[in-house]
Amino acid sequence: MGQKKNKILRTVLRETVKAITDYNLIKAGDQVAIGVSGGKDSSVLLYLLAHYQKYYPYDFKIQPIHVDMGWDVDITPLENFCHSLDLSLYVQPGAIGRIVFETRQEKNPCSLCANLRRGALNSAAVALKCNKVALAHHLDDAIETFFLNLFYNAQLQTFSPSTYLDRTDLTVIRPLVYLTEKNIVKLTEQVAVPIIHNPCPVNRKTKREEVKKLVSKLSEQYPRLRENFIHALKKFKKTNLWPKIDKHR
Repeated sequence: MGQKKNKILRTVLRETVKAITDYNLIKAGDQVAIGVSGGKDSSVLLYLLAHYQKYYPYDFKIQPIHVDMGWDVDITPLENFCHSLDLSLYVQPGAIGRIVFETRQEKNPCSLCANLRRGALNSAAVALKCNKVALAHHLDDAIETFFLNLFYNAQLQTFSPSTYLDRTDLTVIRPLVYLTEKNIVKLTEQVAVPIIHNPCPVNRKTKREEVKKLVSKLSEQYPRLRENFIHALKKFKKTNLWPKIDKHR
C-alpha cells in the first residue's frame, strides 16, 4: 500500500510541479490563497501545495479559504485537515446558496453561483493580503469548459493556467491543469483528504455533467484525447482559425 501511495503521489506531484514551472505560477514571497470547498479537487490541491511548499527552494505562504455557502454543512473535517498540514482555515461567511436558490430562484443557477463564490473568495484573499488565488481546476475541467463554450457560447475557449485580475490586483493560478481527474481520484483513495458532501440542489444535474460524460466516452475511443488537448492548446495558432478581416486596416 505504501509503495502504491508513493507512486501516485509522485505522479501527481510531478505534473503539478511541471505546471507550476511551465507557467511560473508560484514565486518567492507569494501569498497564495487556496479556495477549498470540501470537494476532492480542492482538498487535493491544498495537500499538494502544502507538500510542495516543504521542498520549494524559496519561501511562499499558503492560506486556505472556505467560502460559506449558507448550507447546513459540518466543515470540521476540513478544519482538522488544515490543522494537520500546520495551516489555519479561514472561513468567509456568506449565504450564496440561499441567494441563488431562494431569493433569486435562478433557473440556471450555476453561472451566478460561480460568480458570487469567485467574488467572495477574491474579497477574502485581498483582505488577507494574498496576491494569488489558487483554484483546483484540472485537465478534465479544462476540456469540459472548452466543449461547454463551443456548444453553448459558440466560442473556442477554456480557462488559462494563470490569469491576472486588474480590478483586484490578484493572479488566479491553476496548478492542477496537467492532472487528470482519474489521478486525483486515485490520490484521494491513498491519502486521507476530507471530502464533504455537496448539498447543492443541482449537483450532478448540470450541462457540465452531460459534457463530462461525453468527454469520458470520447476518451474511450480516443485514448490520447487529454494529452492531445494539452498539445493543441500549446500549439494554437490564430491563423489556423477563421478570424474576420478588419476592412479598415
